[in-house]
Amino acid sequence: MNPLESLRISWRSIRGHKLRSTLTTLGVIIGIAAVITFVTLGTGLQDEIVGDISPDDQQNVYVWAAPPEDSGQGPLAGAQPVFTQRDASEVANLSGVDDAYVYTRIPGQSVTYAGDTVPRDGGFVGTGPGYFDAEDFAEGERFERGEAQAVINPAMAGLFDGNVSVGDTLTLGIFQGVQIDVTVTGILEDSESMSAFEGFAPSPRLYVPADLTENADTQTELNLSDEELSELLGDREISNQSNLSGELSGLLGQSTPGESSRHIALVVEAPSKSDADIERVKTETEAYLDSAESDASDRSEGLAFQLKTSAELISQLEDVLDLLQDFIVGIAGISLLVGSIGIANIMLVSVTERTREIGIMKAVGAQRRDILELFIVEAVILGVLGAILGTALGLLAGYVVAGYIGIPWVFPVGWTALAIVVGIAVGVLAGLYPAWNASRTDPIDALRYE
Repeated sequence: MNPLESLRISWRSIRGHKLRSTLTTLGVIIGIAAVITFVTLGTGLQDEIVGDISPDDQQNVYVWAAPPEDSGQGPLAGAQPVFTQRDASEVANLSGVDDAYVYTRIPGQSVTYAGDTVPRDGGFVGTGPGYFDAEDFAEGERFERGEAQAVINPAMAGLFDGNVSVGDTLTLGIFQGVQIDVTVTGILEDSESMSAFEGFAPSPRLYVPADLTENADTQTELNLSDEELSELLGDREISNQSNLSGELSGLLGQSTPGESSRHIALVVEAPSKSDADIERVKTETEAYLDSAESDASDRSEGLAFQLKTSAELISQLEDVLDLLQDFIVGIAGISLLVGSIGIANIMLVSVTERTREIGIMKAVGAQRRDILELFIVEAVILGVLGAILGTALGLLAGYVVAGYIGIPWVFPVGWTALAIVVGIAVGVLAGLYPAWNASRTDPIDALRYE
């Protein structure tokens, strides 16, 4: 039989039972749509993250101390405050290290500008001036260590009704009513994250010197009244003004009162992003941190230093995405299996319904291979229709969700081609037995069938 004639007859049969054909392909549609949607989102997310790694960030080594069992759970998982400013200075002086600075999260509640207060549940980023490069700024410059200064990004500046500029004063609500006035020294070019520690999505962020609270040693800088200071310190006794800094740092959870503040991480810059430079920086840094000279060496037992680059941190995230992708593909595989069983079932019903038609075709000269071809083509058409509709639905869902969560939409060319191949394979496998069964129908019995 002419293949085009087989195609025409099969298509006529499918069109004659539109609702049944649609329901038959539903399992294939759902399975392929789920895979395409997740692949589209996963690819877009990976492109978004990789695109956020600037050339400068690629030569940074991120260091924190955490239980070894937390090492595969991403940046700062289980991190404990063990690093001091002295550690950062000593690491910066090591051979092969360009710069090093601490990173910490300062608990915060609000930021006030010109009488306009916005909540800051996520707190503030405390770090060193080296955290920024000159080209990161749209306006102004870095802050200086030990000064009541801040750098903000455009998303943070946009939270206020007024236009925040360099030189303006912001009031930071740290916790329990503690307030510190800081002067804006710079506004960043964009609101992307500055390091892997901040996550990978744009967000309002405010950066201050990590030692900001260490140096807030007067009531004037803290904007506290006598009553507020008394309420804050409770039963603590302050023998002299110099102890106030330590007491406040202790209340902020950054150190034991009277000792240097401890921070949760170090950022160490290598001179280049070459593997040799990165490995040398890791070796030198870890050797120092494990030595008796390091303040971090007195960390609690059970904490191990984690030294990762951006690429290694992203690799961990990609492993998680790959695991989720395998999970979705597994579920989709079950859906495709159900879909193929549905197609096989409907084809067997179709064979029964068209028994007399098969007998007439054989009586006028049709061969077994013609009947076999006719029913396989019909099953393949159902599988391909399911694949096309599933792919279109998956791409549409991926486009909508990607736009909603703000990641780029990427057309998965390879997966789209694979979906069509899977549709054909499902159709062939599901149609083999019904087609074989139809081809073996005896024409005499078929013509007697009512």
